[in-house]
Amino acid sequence: MDSKEQLNLLKRIKAISETGLVYAKDPYDLERYEELKKISLKLMAYMANRPIEVLQDFFMPENDYPTPKVDVRGLVLNEKDEILMAKESIDGKWTIPGGWADIGNTPSETAVKEIEEETGIKTEVVRFLGVYDKQVHAHPPEPYYIYKLFFLCRIVGGELKAGFDMLGADFFPLEKLPELSQERILESQLKHLFQLAKSSESEVYFD
Repeated sequence: MDSKEQLNLLKRIKAISETGLVYAKDPYDLERYEELKKISLKLMAYMANRPIEVLQDFFMPENDYPTPKVDVRGLVLNEKDEILMAKESIDGKWTIPGGWADIGNTPSETAVKEIEEETGIKTEVVRFLGVYDKQVHAHPPEPYYIYKLFFLCRIVGGELKAGFDMLGADFFPLEKLPELSQERILESQLKHLFQLAKSSESEVYFD
């Protein structure tokens, strides 16, 4: 079993413990679920080589059934079929624009908003391309369990400029991609998304 599989098991244990904390009534059960949660966090901190206090800050207290987080991103192509990308300030690497789903916005509204905020480009959604379960793909391990939603968007206006929390924004051909922020996007995913976008079949990918 590799480290990614181990981390996914720990995420599952943490989710089970949090579900128990939400629904259990017996004080004995609550105590055991709390202990199980603490153990899972300690093991995650050990695997990530980080203090447990740092890791705890990743998680909000669960008051309901724990579910995956949702990352929403937009694939935008210009007239040359170059891909719109933003340079992350966190790691200095590139990704297609997007971020966490916003409460109060639909997924497509989140995609359009994130694209404009990160690159200055105004878009509209053409269609949904797919949903990726992040743990199925070769992203670096991380504490969250994440679903990634991807929309194909077309340019309707705006001016290319990096957002306040981005280091850059530009278009790149698929065959000359910059260094990618692999926590957010993989080259294999970009190639697949490009293929879906150019297909006349309107295929939607899942998992």
